[in-house]
Amino acid sequence: MRSQGQVRFIKISARLQMIAAGAAVLLLGAWLVTMAAMAIASFTATHDRIALLDREARVTSAESRVSSYRHGVEGVASDLARRQDFIEKMVEAHVGDLPADAKPGETVSNSAAAAADTVHKVGLAVPGAAGLARLEMRQLAFVEKLTRLADRRAAQAAGAMRRLGLDPASLTSASPDRAAMGGPLLLLATSADGALDPRFRRLGASLARMSALEHGLQGIPQVLPASLQYISSGFGFRADPFTGQGAFHAGLDFRGPVGAPIYAAAKGRVSFAGIRSGYGNCIEISHGGGLLTRYAHMSAFRAAIGQEVAAGQVIGAIGSTGRSTGPHLHFEVRINDRPVNPRPFLEAAPHVLEEARGPAAAIRG
Repeated sequence: MRSQGQVRFIKISARLQMIAAGAAVLLLGAWLVTMAAMAIASFTATHDRIALLDREARVTSAESRVSSYRHGVEGVASDLARRQDFIEKMVEAHVGDLPADAKPGETVSNSAAAAADTVHKVGLAVPGAAGLARLEMRQLAFVEKLTRLADRRAAQAAGAMRRLGLDPASLTSASPDRAAMGGPLLLLATSADGALDPRFRRLGASLARMSALEHGLQGIPQVLPASLQYISSGFGFRADPFTGQGAFHAGLDFRGPVGAPIYAAAKGRVSFAGIRSGYGNCIEISHGGGLLTRYAHMSAFRAAIGQEVAAGQVIGAIGSTGRSTGPHLHFEVRINDRPVNPRPFLEAAPHVLEEARGPAAAIRG
């Protein structure tokens, strides 16, 4: 230290320095611990406050519902009726008007006639419950309408199959997909005792049949596997191109250049892709219900065994492999391994199926 021209020296020992440093570290540590404790306390207080508000909200909601029931069942029935209004409007917006009246021959139950009498009796026996009775009758009527719709759509799909010469029962009962089904058993019930109302059971059965038939429509050949203008040989009797003798031709031949695309005639799964005697390179597509399409003499494969293909998807290329006099596609339609004439399917199916898909297209839209 310099003072009035004189210099003085002050020496701090190592021990004193260590004491000073230790005190500073202790003060810093105490400050950090204090800040951490304050932060934890603040977080805990905020969490507890949020949890308390959440519990209060749940209690308020539960109390409000209990209060609603205490103030009158009719008010609750009114709320439920508005919900049913919403459900019916949403369904009709995507499906269309539901059939309220049965047509001749339809077997769906109609509870409309007994509904008014039931509501009247419930109102006399349990005052204040008439609103819930009306809602119950309305719910059952809604289920009956849905059942009628499912039955009519199933009938349209079955009618389309019959117009194409197909048996709807065989196409829906022999589906190979049933060999790959499973899962836990989850029983459906409409009552607390586990029972299922017959009307709901009927709805489930009708929806299942509708789904199976409309799924079967997708597997009906409906897309030209090649250009229809270049059919070089039809189905049935012909003179064999190699021997000149009479022979049976089990499909249609589509003439075309090597490498031209071959399309799947319908949605399905490739069940064979390889070489068959007389057919050369060949692909077979299973469409369910014993329905199969075969594509032969191919120069290249564009699909593999087990692959799911869509109608119109490229599955191969035209060639001249196997017993062939030139590049073409040999196309067959087989039902339970029996060849049938593919031409009616390819010419009529698109129009018939378009008519049958009308209601289903509305739902998908």
